[in-house]
Amino acid sequence: MSVNRTSGIVLFVSVVLGAHFPVDSMAQNKTKSIYQKGWIDFNKNGKKDIYEDPAQSIERRVEDLLSQMNTDEKTAQTATLYGYGRVLQDELPRPEWKNAIWKDGIANIDEELNSVPNNKKAATSYSYPFSKHVKAKNTVQRWFIEETRLGIPVDFTNEGIHGLCHEKATPFCAPIGIGSTWNKNLVGKAGHIVGREARVLGYTNVYAPILDPARDPRWGRVVECYGEDPFHIAELGKQMVLGIQAEGVAATLKHYAVYSVPKGGRDGHARTDPHVAPREMHQLYLYPFRRVIEEAHPMGVMSSYNDWDGIPVTGSYYFLTELLRNQFGFKGYVVSDSEAVEFIASKHHVAADFKGAIEQALKAGLNVWTNFRDPKIYLEPLRELVKEGRVSTDVLDQRVREVLAVKFRLGLFDKPLVEDPGKADHLVHTQADRDFAHQLNREALVLLKNEAKTLPMSKDKAMKVLVTGPLAEEVNYTVSRYGPGNNPSLSIYKALQAYGTEKVKFDYARGCDIVNEGWPGTELVPTPLTDEENAGIAAAVEKAKNADVIVAVVGEDEKRVGESLSRTSLDLPGRQQQLLEALHKTGKPIIVVLVNGRPLTINWADQNVNAILEAWFPGPEGAKAVAESLFGDYNPGGKLPVTFPKSIGQIELNFPFKPGSHANQPSSGDNGFGRSRVNGPLYPFGFGLSYTTFDYDNLKISPEKQAAAGNFKVSVDISNTGTLKGDEVVQLYVKDKLSSVVVYDSQLRGFERIHLVPGEKKTVTFELKPQDLELLNRDMQAVVEPGEFEVLIGSSSTDIRQRHLFHVE
Repeated sequence: MSVNRTSGIVLFVSVVLGAHFPVDSMAQNKTKSIYQKGWIDFNKNGKKDIYEDPAQSIERRVEDLLSQMNTDEKTAQTATLYGYGRVLQDELPRPEWKNAIWKDGIANIDEELNSVPNNKKAATSYSYPFSKHVKAKNTVQRWFIEETRLGIPVDFTNEGIHGLCHEKATPFCAPIGIGSTWNKNLVGKAGHIVGREARVLGYTNVYAPILDPARDPRWGRVVECYGEDPFHIAELGKQMVLGIQAEGVAATLKHYAVYSVPKGGRDGHARTDPHVAPREMHQLYLYPFRRVIEEAHPMGVMSSYNDWDGIPVTGSYYFLTELLRNQFGFKGYVVSDSEAVEFIASKHHVAADFKGAIEQALKAGLNVWTNFRDPKIYLEPLRELVKEGRVSTDVLDQRVREVLAVKFRLGLFDKPLVEDPGKADHLVHTQADRDFAHQLNREALVLLKNEAKTLPMSKDKAMKVLVTGPLAEEVNYTVSRYGPGNNPSLSIYKALQAYGTEKVKFDYARGCDIVNEGWPGTELVPTPLTDEENAGIAAAVEKAKNADVIVAVVGEDEKRVGESLSRTSLDLPGRQQQLLEALHKTGKPIIVVLVNGRPLTINWADQNVNAILEAWFPGPEGAKAVAESLFGDYNPGGKLPVTFPKSIGQIELNFPFKPGSHANQPSSGDNGFGRSRVNGPLYPFGFGLSYTTFDYDNLKISPEKQAAAGNFKVSVDISNTGTLKGDEVVQLYVKDKLSSVVVYDSQLRGFERIHLVPGEKKTVTFELKPQDLELLNRDMQAVVEPGEFEVLIGSSSTDIRQRHLFHVE
């Protein structure tokens, strides 16, 4: 912050706040006196204290500030204040704030003045234009600097898994779509956009990425995860964190830990009791967190509200201190997921009351409590705990020390205000950002079936196209509560209409609703279609008779998948299956576009329709990418980051898996007593087709034998042997041939997305490091055991094109 802007600051406060926060001459003099050349007199004592001196080390500044804080001020740094429309009732500071619990400061303010999607109470005129938002945010920050005794700035937090959760910020497709890109560079750029937009809008901490492996497709939040494989998640999550934090903003990882596999895939009030063994926990569920913490150094972690092996994670010293800080090396602050502290008492019943839950959480290593309630609900019992000696001063000081250290690292004590609010109008959701989001939507598309080269369709061929299905004109899935709002959304039908010419004509029929009355109960006991439902399907069939091609857009919307939206079936909901079957009877080619947030058991479609394009939940303009792919202006090259089962009876069915655990059940021979179950996945992990073809050749490993501490270089040649340009995701898997404990059948240990024109060849190179070959031995120690390993390289986890052995001595 410029030290010569004192008068401008005073002028802005007096003009913007008006009756909210009147400024008299004494206040002006005080404001002038604290903003000095090169430093800010946060504690208003007229001298430069150590914590106010930018030349001092962060450690010295933290200790100096901590030594000046009283108990109320310390505890204030352990709670979140949710922003306007969530907990805060004032858009801007009022004199009454001097009587509120945050008169002593606050750790962070979450989602402040962002007009969070789907919450009318949070709608505010201060979210847009962007420069107006920044000025308002500066006003709130100045209040904490100028009106609290020590002037400790606020960490402004916000969600960011779909793009920054702010009105009209750059919107991305759903994280499951981001995972389908398998493009590390692209995800890194997405992180830069989120971080840059956060920074210029005055947010200093973004809750992203989600690193939970989505191992159970019934779970509602599969749509918000990158996929099911820990290595794949770690590689993409690392890039997201590096991108965000390169912009001077903290990234906070979600949801630590073992959060994504509640019993039976349940959500809502369940969110508990994951059945995960210790070795599996470390290799699958902690692996992405450990990797990202060690390699990208995020400044935040969100603790989850589930237990593991009978201990609530948010009350676990093992998870929050021993693992997170002592083993993984985390140096930031831990914020609780909403109600995670309360659940220690109310759900898990290992504390008698909320006060006892607070005691457990603080001692375990939690820094900041978060919930959609007034922070006094937390701070008042915490202060009682300190007074009673149940929470020691040493424990409290350490929790506060970790919060303050992040604030110093973020520069909040040197430049707490956004210096040029006007920049936000030019640096948020630029045309370049829109172009990037469009490319992200493109690369998220996965071609699942393309019988007889049904796709791409030709714009130069005369045809009538019927666009039908309940998702063809729906757009609610393009907006997430955890992403930007108020951006115009385009439906897939409208995007396809743009391809209309004298030769290509489009028609539309809804066909059916997304779900029927009585759903999901009707998945258990089917009911006859109503007259209205029969009429809707009949109308679509009648139009299909006059069409040359049918594009059926089916799947789920944001009311069927997401937080607290787990399912007991993975079939197409409602009457969508009946619609597809009726359309099929016309004999016309059918192209299915899937809009969904989780794997679906689309067995009938896989066997009977001509082509299937997986679109997941595109962003507001993502329908353009779908249309481009159907007409060949873009060649889809994404790969599945999750396994598609054929039936929920096969669950768990995911990658990686232990040897034999996915084996088929034979009808004869050893253990063969008849065909009593369906074998194999519908689509395996890493699967995805293309309009062109690729050849793999010349796999090399160097050296082929060396000690455990060395790296192995792996290279392979990839050629485009088809007639169209396209992307291939080259996947490297490693198999440990003999081990002291049971390891996974094979493990993903490298991937690269490359673009090739027809006839082009590229050499893709990987480096296998010792940690890529590690296992947890019988003493739970991470070691690389000597012996024979195999590299498998291919186009999916089952489509292996090249193999080669190498040895660790």
